[in-house]
Amino acid sequence: MGDISRLIPKSELERLRLIREARAIYDSIFPPATSVSEQPDGRSMHRTQPRASDSMSLRKSASKANDGIPGSEGKNFSCGGDPLRSGLHFLRRGGLGLTIAAWLTAGSFAAEQSSDVPAWLRDHIGEGDGQITQVVLQRARALYLRKVKEGVVKNSCYFAMDATRPNDLGDGKLGRRFYIICEAERSFHAISAGHGSGRDLKSIADFANGRECAKNFGNALDSYLTAGGAYVTAETKTSFKGYYRNSTKQDAVLVRSFVQFDGEGETANARERAIGGHAAVVLKDVCLRKNPRSPYAKENGYVPFGIRVDYPGGRSDGCTSWSASDAEQIIPMLKDNPTTVYIYPESGDVESIAQTVSTHSSLSSAGLYWNAFCLKQIGSPKFWSKDILGPILARYHRDPEAPSQPPPICKP
Repeated sequence: MGDISRLIPKSELERLRLIREARAIYDSIFPPATSVSEQPDGRSMHRTQPRASDSMSLRKSASKANDGIPGSEGKNFSCGGDPLRSGLHFLRRGGLGLTIAAWLTAGSFAAEQSSDVPAWLRDHIGEGDGQITQVVLQRARALYLRKVKEGVVKNSCYFAMDATRPNDLGDGKLGRRFYIICEAERSFHAISAGHGSGRDLKSIADFANGRECAKNFGNALDSYLTAGGAYVTAETKTSFKGYYRNSTKQDAVLVRSFVQFDGEGETANARERAIGGHAAVVLKDVCLRKNPRSPYAKENGYVPFGIRVDYPGGRSDGCTSWSASDAEQIIPMLKDNPTTVYIYPESGDVESIAQTVSTHSSLSSAGLYWNAFCLKQIGSPKFWSKDILGPILARYHRDPEAPSQPPPICKP
């Protein structure tokens, strides 16, 4: 045996060790006997959940399969309790793990991990609309399982996002690329989410993204780019944005909540960058209107007034933006109850794809993944690290800019 072990490369021994560790983590949280229930005829029974475009309400689960799942002790499992209030009822508590990309680079490890995914969840793996690719699920799941093992996560659900997929499909249709996975309830939802817009610094650097597909990724401050990797949701901040005229011609208040993400590794500056999740809604064409009786009025008695614009198919300043209806269900469940969020791709993925594309090689043969439609649209992706883009942005900001002007007074 000693002679045989000496013939095995150290990298292979380390890979096998990580596989055993991942399996041990999974088995300690989700005992194999409860992973899939059986019908009397011996067939596996899976629960199919409605599409995110439907009502998105979930039924509570009273199955004993909740035994050992965080938050399920002594009650019918529901991350939010009242389904009318919680809607998606996903979240309890969360955490953030070290990046596990190294675990997943070996094809044989991917094969090992796929066998640990419950059968009902494997049914959602794929590259079609509303499906999740295997590498994205594996990384998001491994991050979640490890944090549960560490005692950081007490949530039965976790989040993932595939930012290589298209966002705005045109004709009012949005790509579903943000995933809410609740294994205790055997529920899987895919919804839309925006990516970072990037910026075009005229004659200096162009790292802007279109609405449809993201080409540029990065983690530099003020870059407005999406940075893939591991995050954990933190506190929620709610702020008054202004008044607008609603569909009934009445004045309405726009108050938007923002869920802060904390990152690590390449995403460690998420808080500094003000990266998080929020509803894709904003006020445009803002002016100041006299309303001293408003609780939001400033000392001079003025409040902002504008036109409400919902942009679920648009872009953000690097954050994850959800439709207003989805955000209304997600954000309340995150108050004092963080969960893990994994966003694909990481910098290593972007660089590997770019190198493979440059040599006209096959991604699948190299064991790599990028959404085929978007790769055709963008040609090749690029990651702008803070070390490279940071100095460029610093030089750009050194140039004198016209001072920002306050909004004008509203016309009568």
